[in-house]
Amino acid sequence: MQYAAVIDHITDWLRDYCHSAGMDGFVVGVSGGIDSAVTSALCARTGLPVLALSMPLRQAADQHDLSQQHCQWLQARYPQVTSRTISLGESFASIEAAFDDDVSSHRLAMANSRARLRMLTLYAHAGAMRALVAGTGNKVEDFGVGFYTKYGDGGVDVSPIADLMKTEVYALAAELGVLQAIQDAAPTDGLWDDERTDEGQLGASYAELEWAMRFEEAGGDAQQCDPRQREVLATYRRFHQANLHKMEPIPVCMIPAALR
Repeated sequence: MQYAAVIDHITDWLRDYCHSAGMDGFVVGVSGGIDSAVTSALCARTGLPVLALSMPLRQAADQHDLSQQHCQWLQARYPQVTSRTISLGESFASIEAAFDDDVSSHRLAMANSRARLRMLTLYAHAGAMRALVAGTGNKVEDFGVGFYTKYGDGGVDVSPIADLMKTEVYALAAELGVLQAIQDAAPTDGLWDDERTDEGQLGASYAELEWAMRFEEAGGDAQQCDPRQREVLATYRRFHQANLHKMEPIPVCMIPAALR
């Protein structure tokens, strides 16, 4: 892949789309991870106003530190970038308190609620500044294993890196000069109180899952795979099938003409 040319292509696409939509700029949620770092840098390269929004919510201090460092890095290079930190801990605590115990004690439901509270925050700011919410999902997450929250980090206006595999996002990060600490950090969704990583939750590395995605798209024969490849393929298929509802259009119950 011609990474410098890809960076220019995405930058131009973002600028053109924003102009055609009649909007003024972008809002990006910055988490301290590689995807949001690359996405926010690409948005900043357009020269349009960008708000980098850090939204700490009971996450590890080192993740928040990286998001702050990245915001500083962005602002030092792109004068039209502003950053803001919105602490969502108290707001989330209020939501928890409003739910019955069977809901507030359900860890996955509440983890996804964190992502949806962040989405609400991004769109409130985007509405106030006539901006587009730029998504940070990559190809294997968005269209492979569906590793994102529906109407959370999946609720966006544009997806600038969704045709890039995770390993390709890392290559773009190096080309853009993203902070090395962010490039070296283990990927995590930041939705849990512990230090769990994406790989720990998925049971496979992103490189392995990318292999599985390409293998499926090529119609490969699993009988020719070694034991680890078959294990990864089964993991990929399980996540893909379970999360297919996120990747497909919302089902609409069509009314037959005879009933109208």
